[in-house]
Amino acid sequence: MFSKSKINDPAAKPAEPETPAAATSAPAAPKQADFKASAPKAKPPASVLSADLHVTGNMKTTGDIQVEGTVEGDIRAHLLTIGESATIKGEVVADDVVINGRIVGRVRGLKVRLTSTARVEGDIIHKTIAIESGAHFEGSVQRQDDPLNPGAKTAPAAKPNPAS
Repeated sequence: MFSKSKINDPAAKPAEPETPAAATSAPAAPKQADFKASAPKAKPPASVLSADLHVTGNMKTTGDIQVEGTVEGDIRAHLLTIGESATIKGEVVADDVVINGRIVGRVRGLKVRLTSTARVEGDIIHKTIAIESGAHFEGSVQRQDDPLNPGAKTAPAAKPNPAS
């Protein structure tokens, strides 16, 4: 794709002069292969909150976040990874939640995973959940088809038939 320019090369032949017809014509359109727009864009890396960072306030992104520090506030993201040294005090809402550290608050996610080092104090509302042996969890677990929507309800339980 790239080649060394021969402009300053003394052995290179001088360029031929342009003809008047070529000078007045429109420049040639670049070939489709010259554009990288058709190539898939690389996914940006996750935003990382380092272990020495303490955040007070809510965070919201459509991207990925990896938390290693302390957050006092709610977090909303696409993929949220809570590091082993991390502590979150607030609600967590994400498509995918991987918990290695501590959360005090509600967790909402399509996929929620508590690893063996996870410590969760709060309710988990999920579509799918995995809890590894060794994880500590205090709260309730509720399955919903749309756990990211706070107004979504689970299917009502069947009511018993009244005695006739």
